[in-house]
Amino acid sequence: MTTKSASVVALMALATFAIFSLVVGAPYLESRLPGGLPLGNVLAALVPCAMAGAAVVLSLRGTVLRAASLASLVGAVLWLPGSVALAGNPELNFGGERGSVWLALTIGVAAGSASTLLWALAASVPARIRGTNAA
Repeated sequence: MTTKSASVVALMALATFAIFSLVVGAPYLESRLPGGLPLGNVLAALVPCAMAGAAVVLSLRGTVLRAASLASLVGAVLWLPGSVALAGNPELNFGGERGSVWLALTIGVAAGSASTLLWALAASVPARIRGTNAA
């Protein structure tokens, strides 16, 4: 297994662990980190970060896919601090219109991360078949 493949597998394992934890409602999700941030919020932020990171690893330098993957990664990294700023609290409790803005932001980040990952995976299949170093 190449370093690139191992990185993608590790990132996807991290995303899978975070999704599983969130879906089953693991008790450690409510654990507080320094500053009062719940661990569940960090795990929720790791999902799009890991997906976008895997897309960056899979994409070739200088391609439109790499640029889109990097933009997706930046958006994913900024999601949690942006969410905390929008909510005004680390628990991400929203009131009024801010909740709708946050939901649109969250959907955009999730869609961007998922779409660049799917694009990168689709682009890596023909490259693998040809034997180039795309994945």
